[in-house]
Amino acid sequence: MTSSPMPPTRRRGRSLRRNLLSAALVAGALAVQVPTATAAPHPDQTRPRPRPRPQLQLQLQRDADALTAAGATGVQARLADSDGPDLTVTGGVADLATGQPVSPDGHFRIASVTKAFVATVVLQLVGERRLSLDDPVERWLPGVVSGNGNDGRAITVRHLLQHTSGLHDDYPDYTSAEDFQLHRYDSRTPEQTVARATSHRPDFRPGTKWAYSNTGYVLLGMIVERVTGRPWHEEARERIIRPLGLDHTSRPGTSPALPQPHARTYQAFRPDEPLVDVTEQVGVGVNGEAGLVSTTADLDLFLRALLDGRLLAPAQLRQLERTVPVGRDFRKLMPGARDGLGLFSRPLSCGGVSWGHEGGDAGWITATGVTADGRRSVAVSLSGVRADTPEDVLRVERALSGLVDDALCGGAAARAD
Repeated sequence: MTSSPMPPTRRRGRSLRRNLLSAALVAGALAVQVPTATAAPHPDQTRPRPRPRPQLQLQLQRDADALTAAGATGVQARLADSDGPDLTVTGGVADLATGQPVSPDGHFRIASVTKAFVATVVLQLVGERRLSLDDPVERWLPGVVSGNGNDGRAITVRHLLQHTSGLHDDYPDYTSAEDFQLHRYDSRTPEQTVARATSHRPDFRPGTKWAYSNTGYVLLGMIVERVTGRPWHEEARERIIRPLGLDHTSRPGTSPALPQPHARTYQAFRPDEPLVDVTEQVGVGVNGEAGLVSTTADLDLFLRALLDGRLLAPAQLRQLERTVPVGRDFRKLMPGARDGLGLFSRPLSCGGVSWGHEGGDAGWITATGVTADGRRSVAVSLSGVRADTPEDVLRVERALSGLVDDALCGGAAARAD
């Protein structure tokens, strides 16, 4: 494997088909004025009455089939709640060459859902009084965020967690099939990613607006290591993964392989080009902004533990749930979404809100959701998603949102009872 920065003359914008959330970055107009953070609305404590499991299973399958119809080569979804055993469905194929079915227990790169793990570690350190949300970046990483108007003295840990730092996110991506083949095994240090960002002037004054920032979570990973003496992924393993028994969650680092079983995944780099197998890759993000591999079962367990208080003390969970508005284009993709600390909240059709995060790596898209009481969660993995236009992205996002809402609210057909 190599460890080399992308040539500075090759600016690589993250593509629409790469990441549903980052599609909004490409579309622009993300930054919005940020008022004082507010606590999420208290959810309706009356949960939907339990629905017959066969009905819920059928609705989950219909929603998964809608995702294959929207352009995914493979889909796996899992609903976990206190009403019974997990419900799992799959759709499409795991391998276009062989037609092998998708495994409901397949591993996949969770990309930006990794941010929820990093945020949880940071909030635990806050609860231990080893770190403060109001600490400036400069306190822990002196001189790292500086130059071109960037000032680590003005950016706090909270700003990084909540995407209000103003750092310009000059984040790499593959621009073509040839580019992917050339750079699929490259790795980047956190310092290289931060240097790309600080080579630009900030987009706005810290705390005044909102714009999704991968670089912010790279800095959080660096801060975790400075505070604890261990890399962020080791802290996540010892604080979250091992205690919860997330036996299928890991950080491959610079290894391009995935644990078995897993689907193969594909990407078309231009609308008129064929799908390219992109399963074997290091991935552009491994430093806290992304980097973990997991399964739907492990993600469901993690999310439920996070919201039901097993991972965070009440004070830190309240901080997580203090939200700010997201950018206009994020609101278009995710109506009603607000940003907490490591998770987004979204209104549910049955009342209250869900909490979760989406993520995308080359070929992969992950979506998650959990009820505010932590009793019901859903995790979805898409492989080989072909979304070449903003309209395609919106169609996939609506199908994903529909699946999450149906799962957490008991199913569209059942809600009509």
